Amino acid sequence: MENYLENTDFTRIREILDKSGRVVITTHTNPDGDAIGAGLAMFLYLKKRGFSVRLIIPDSYPGFLAWLPCIQEIMIFEEQPEQCRGFIREADVIVCVDFNNLGRLNELGKEVKSSDSVKVLIDHHLYPSDDFEFRISFNKISSTSELIYDFICDSGFKHLIDKEIAECLYTGIATDTGSFSYSCNYVKTYLITADLFRLGIDGEHIHRMIYDTYSESRLRLLGYAVSEGLTVLPDLNTAYIVLTKAVLKRFNYQVGDTEGLVNYALSIKDINLAALFMEREDEVKVSFRSKGNFSVDRIAREHFNGGGHRNASGANCETTLAETIEKFLSLLPQFSNNLKQVYND
Repeated sequence: MENYLENTDFTRIREILDKSGRVVITTHTNPDGDAIGAGLAMFLYLKKRGFSVRLIIPDSYPGFLAWLPCIQEIMIFEEQPEQCRGFIREADVIVCVDFNNLGRLNELGKEVKSSDSVKVLIDHHLYPSDDFEFRISFNKISSTSELIYDFICDSGFKHLIDKEIAECLYTGIATDTGSFSYSCNYVKTYLITADLFRLGIDGEHIHRMIYDTYSESRLRLLGYAVSEGLTVLPDLNTAYIVLTKAVLKRFNYQVGDTEGLVNYALSIKDINLAALFMEREDEVKVSFRSKGNFSVDRIAREHFNGGGHRNASGANCETTLAETIEKFLSLLPQFSNNLKQVYND
């Protein structure tokens, strides 16, 4: 089995953390289940070891993660900017979890970049930047939560992984694989998951807490997206969903309400590329999904200043909603042949 730790600064990272006293953990804007799960797991682990540690995120987390252990201890930069700046200035080490460049932190990224602390990356996305002195980066694994698990174990502290940490790690793995429906062909994913179940986690309960806590307005937004917001382009094997600011307001949009929505477009037979365009106050958030060997990371990086994984990527565009969609549609003809043969070598 491939050992990604052989190609990282793992030993040095462990030494740096062991010598530090004050640690800040941070993760990307609009944090998902893996970002919060991995971040909390690292937070709880370091607290058990006696570190002074803070988990600071740029903005709010989705409501369906509010049940996670110690989530109330997360600091949100948008809500407590001065306090967060103080902890970042005082930190010996900043551990950056589940993102590959500081631009994914928005305003918080400027504070992290200017800090004199040692910056450590633990992430599974493609093309990590040079923003970090040390990094554990392995894009073949399904989730950053798996990397956190391996980091703890290889540091010699597997015995500190308790049920609470296991719940956080499992949440990260489950959400970043769509409940083990994609990005889940790495054998070690299942070995780690088995270890987490041995610690007493309840997979059925966690699934209910993540997926069965929809608000009525979120469900109605989903219905609108599928019935009114969906456009299917069968000749281009593509489908996309558009949600305007007015629509989001109409359905009382809350953070996390569109989580997984783009996958409904991708679930259509013979659709191999899907996109979700969501209009915000000063930008358009785009989520891309694909099947097989068609890379949406390439589209996101080369054309929308975004990125991510081969089959799941995103971007934030400062163009208008109409301009963003028009650009996307103009690109499709050049990929038409590739989109018809996504499972060919």
